[in-house]
Amino acid sequence: MTRHLISLEDLSDDDLYAMVARAVVHSAGRPAGHRPLDGTVVGIYFRKTSTRTRTAFSAGALRLGAGIVAYGPDDLQTNTGETTEDTGAVFARMLDVLVARTAGEPEELRGWAGQRGMSVVNAMTADEHPTQAIADLAALQGRFGRIDGLRILYLGEGNNTAAALALALSRYPDTCLELRTPPGYGLPARILELVGARAEKSGARIVERHDTAGLPPGFDVVYTTRWQTTGTSKPDPDWRRGFESFRVTRELWRTSPDAAFMHDLPAHRGEEVTAEVLDGPRSIAFDQAACKMYSAMAVLEWCHGVLVPSGATGGELG
Repeated sequence: MTRHLISLEDLSDDDLYAMVARAVVHSAGRPAGHRPLDGTVVGIYFRKTSTRTRTAFSAGALRLGAGIVAYGPDDLQTNTGETTEDTGAVFARMLDVLVARTAGEPEELRGWAGQRGMSVVNAMTADEHPTQAIADLAALQGRFGRIDGLRILYLGEGNNTAAALALALSRYPDTCLELRTPPGYGLPARILELVGARAEKSGARIVERHDTAGLPPGFDVVYTTRWQTTGTSKPDPDWRRGFESFRVTRELWRTSPDAAFMHDLPAHRGEEVTAEVLDGPRSIAFDQAACKMYSAMAVLEWCHGVLVPSGATGGELG
């Protein structure tokens, strides 16, 4: 079986629920000798820098029994003129799964996904970071025992992490995601349209504003990302001025005293978040990072047809 995860929109609700549930199972420990991917080969191709995602998929694949082949940005013959299509045709004859971070547009990944016999996983493109969202949901499930009905405040740029978070949370009933993004740095219109359609169906509430005034109380989670997204640059040389009021500080906990703090990392203390918050008792950012390996394992199992969705409660191993 060959399945691709290039966008969260490629997944059914049951697919998403199953991967999140399976990631939580992995976080509790795995039985001895559990190697469902024994004999498979996973390619790890990262054109842009990565600490967590690359390590998560590499370690996750090894823990599941797969072998890995790792490629850096200068390793492929695409650098000497070979076409993406030819590269994909070769990959598909040697690999079972290709995990790729391009930080560009997703068309290249979809070209590779047109080959038979090899699953393709998006480890981050310019528009979306789907595996980050699965890790985030697993972290939420582990922390709160549920995702339905959670109230989440996101502060910062409407980047690929924010897009994936909105696309994922819009599938969960009664969930509220309030995005506060700087003017000119909100979610793309296409993402907002997709999120709106999903939320209307599920009963979730996703709203976006471009200021930090009048924040309501009682959030369960405060979430931010670094201001300079990997692989991107900002056209306005004075962009930092517009971001200053979106910094996460301890003041936010005055009206949401029990909120957990989440960050997709890497973090820049003193920019998007103060050290007091990131290193404080409400922060689960590093536990959230650990969930990347558990979610990567679930994604790999799903791609290989080992994880079979079985309804809203999750999935089972086939």
